Amino acid sequence: MSDSTAIRPWKGVTPQLGERVYIDPAGVVLGDVVLGDDSSVWPMAVVRGDMHRIRIGARVSVQDGSVLHITHASDFNPDGFPLTIGDDVTIGHKAILHGATLGSRILVGMGAIVMDGAVVEDEVIIAAGAVVTPGKHLAGGHVYAGNPAKALRPIKDKERAFFPYTAGNYVKLKDEYLAARG
Repeated sequence: MSDSTAIRPWKGVTPQLGERVYIDPAGVVLGDVVLGDDSSVWPMAVVRGDMHRIRIGARVSVQDGSVLHITHASDFNPDGFPLTIGDDVTIGHKAILHGATLGSRILVGMGAIVMDGAVVEDEVIIAAGAVVTPGKHLAGGHVYAGNPAKALRPIKDKERAFFPYTAGNYVKLKDEYLAARG
């Protein structure tokens, strides 16, 4: 259940929500967007599929102030870049994801930026404030940090276990918000 003003059609296309999705009334989900089951969009987050598509998997949390957008098709980029996100992804506060492809079991740190055409494989941690430059490919199983983002080290087993924990924690929290709405 979500506030109707938070979900906005664009040019006849209305966002599609999976089961048990929470969108905060102060968030915006617009246009050609699909949100998977148990995903959540928190206050002041914007998921704007107005000129290309956005596909978000299950158990993804888009935290406060994040901006998710696309790159439109043009003479400069004939196919544009949609935004695609896998399952069990935690997108930290004020992150920007723009026309990129992210796999599953990823933590995007607070204030991180992932730019056009970047590809992030499964099981990656993008550190807070990191900048993943256009077209960059991040191999799975590593922590990336810096501007531009570079592999810092392999992911530890404890960090690997954090992916389902943090995704599950946000599923529980959004369930509490949905229950409070009645």
